[in-house]
Formats: sequence, structure tokens, C-alpha cells
Amino acid sequence: EGFTDHVIETLASQGEDLVFLLWGAYAQKKGSIIDPRRHRVLRAPHPSPLSAHRGFIGCGHFSAANQFLSRQGRAPIDWSLPPRAALAA
Repeated sequence: EGFTDHVIETLASQGEDLVFLLWGAYAQKKGSIIDPRRHRVLRAPHPSPLSAHRGFIGCGHFSAANQFLSRQGRAPIDWSLPPRAALAA
């Protein structure tokens, strides 16, 4: 937990226009150390099979993150998974 907090604090204080995806109640608590005026903070329930249907599925975070990055003049993230053959190699 200390390491994670340090990484988030460092990124939030030194980075500019970052996107933080806070999925689940535990991750969302970390939002208190991120300035939403400097970064885009997206919150949703945890994507585990037990809670994914309570708001994670369809939350649009991948599109929202890429839209934010594009507005900042930054390259979007390719969120697609590699083909199965590449995973087996």
C-alpha cells in the first residue's frame, strides 16, 4: 500500500494531464491524493466477475481516457488484446 501511494502521489504531483482509472472502492480511496483539476480521474466498480455488472461494464472508461488524451494532443492507448496465438507464444 505504501508503494502504491508513493507511485500515485509522484505521478499526480509531477505528471500533467494523466488519466487515473480507479476501479473498486479500495482504488477509489486513492482519488483523494489526485488533483482532478490537473488530471482526469475515472471511477467505476471493480471489474471482477462478482461486481462487473454493477457499473463497470459499459462505463466507457477506455473511450473516455482516449478522448481526454486526444484533447491534450497525446496519442490514444490501444486497449485491444493481442491475438490468442501471440499469448500462447
